[in-house]
Amino acid sequence: MFFLEPAVEELSTSVVSLTCTKSKNKQVNLLPGVLMVNLKKMKNIVSISLLLAIIINSCTPKIAKDSPSKQQFRNPVFTGWYADPEAAIFKKRYWIYPTYSAGYNKQVFMDAFSSKDLISWTKHEHIVDTTAIKWAKRAMWAPAIIEKKGKYFLFFGANDIQNENQAGGIGVAVADRPEGPFKDYLGKPLLHQIVNRAQPIDQSVFKDKDGQYYMIYGGWGRCNITKLNDDFTGFLPFEDGSMFKEITPKGYVEGPYMFVRKNKYYFMWSEGAWTGPDYRVAYAIGNSPFGPFERIGTVLLQDTAIATGAGHHSIMQVPKKDEWYILYHRRPVGDKDGNHRQVSIDRMYFDENGFIKPVKITNEGVVKNILR
Repeated sequence: MFFLEPAVEELSTSVVSLTCTKSKNKQVNLLPGVLMVNLKKMKNIVSISLLLAIIINSCTPKIAKDSPSKQQFRNPVFTGWYADPEAAIFKKRYWIYPTYSAGYNKQVFMDAFSSKDLISWTKHEHIVDTTAIKWAKRAMWAPAIIEKKGKYFLFFGANDIQNENQAGGIGVAVADRPEGPFKDYLGKPLLHQIVNRAQPIDQSVFKDKDGQYYMIYGGWGRCNITKLNDDFTGFLPFEDGSMFKEITPKGYVEGPYMFVRKNKYYFMWSEGAWTGPDYRVAYAIGNSPFGPFERIGTVLLQDTAIATGAGHHSIMQVPKKDEWYILYHRRPVGDKDGNHRQVSIDRMYFDENGFIKPVKITNEGVVKNILR
């Protein structure tokens, strides 16, 4: 609603101010100052009406039809090159723990991000680094985090070992708060060995319905599952005496992730080359953490109009609700730098038979969702 307010009636020059009611009991000036209009030079009322029409039109906000507001673009969810996002919910906040995406020798720390509503994110810098993990020298990758008995356990890969003669593998750090600082939990890698030809990287920690924790991991196209002991200092044998079981599905490359929905075990992984545009996520469904897992289909892949290289994901469920999000990294269209990866979030849906619907990657991202 607009108001014309002649401040002086008898003078040859009148002051005209233009205001707009934006909300109840609140008015704001639409012009940076007051408008001075010489009424003697006005020939008739039509001239005044025309002038006011011009003023009102100039004060009306304009949104280009072909240029959506930046407020609508929530992906990527924060600035910077990051990858392999691990999703978690602690203390009614959403958390993301990603890999810092850079050359291997520069990957010597990890940051975290937290949010109350999935929209505004707070950066927590250097929650862990190689000064705290003395045996880690480079390539700190793909964190996974678990809260247990008031402690936060951060699992990670380090050093990109190519054989067992090299130092490195999967380690564990611990902190009293989700934002750290994290310190070395064991003073050495939790897993250094190369078992079933699986490189010890890309670990995901899964809590089963009975409370048992498993670590699922593996690069080089191989995936193992192992049972963690109660204090995460080692592994427990399976009933047959083995410590590791291979659960590699067809097409598997890396980045395993498991969750349970309606008593079914969903096993997901990444396929393709992580530096390439066709990096993607596929999945299978089983009746136990051990499968067998038969590949069902692709869940997440590039959209050349939005981003490429969409992969290495994690899943987040809103507590006590059948609402699911997929967090993943992707690369800007046309960007050929393998390390230029950005973290994004989109909704994930299931059909009536429990199959995951293909995820549509978006620039818009997700809407505000405050945890209660």
